[in-house]
Amino acid sequence: MRHNRAVNHLGRKSGHRKAMLANMASSLILKKRITTTEAKAKALKPYVEPLITKSKEDTTHSRRIVFSYLKDKEATAELFRTVAPKVADRPGGYLRILHTGFRSGDAAEMVMVELVDFNEAALASTKKEVKKTTRRSRAKKAEAAPAEEAAPAAE
Repeated sequence: MRHNRAVNHLGRKSGHRKAMLANMASSLILKKRITTTEAKAKALKPYVEPLITKSKEDTTHSRRIVFSYLKDKEATAELFRTVAPKVADRPGGYLRILHTGFRSGDAAEMVMVELVDFNEAALASTKKEVKKTTRRSRAKKAEAAPAEEAAPAAE
């Protein structure tokens, strides 16, 4: 039983777990979306979100801290150059976990983890142009009707 255990060990030793989370975080930052199991996604979220918060402040110290977690120079550069400016005004909640179904081999719950500000489909749906409708009172509608009837009669 896992009474009062804060970390999901994911059935791995600590070194393997840290390496796996670093690789998953690097893949997520580089590709903006990955597919994994629900347990790994829930373990990845508290691993990546503090790194994204740390990347908002572009200093040598914060770059070294983030690199010590990611262990990937390209992912660190992508995080500071592309991701951080896009999430600069967001106070947190940088990742979205979407359930996609069950894996056919072992029926594990599969999810898609993505960076919130990089999903163009979701951004397009939230930025829909609202169709403006004009409100007309009865009096204006009544005045417009005789004018429309008079125009065809004049022709």
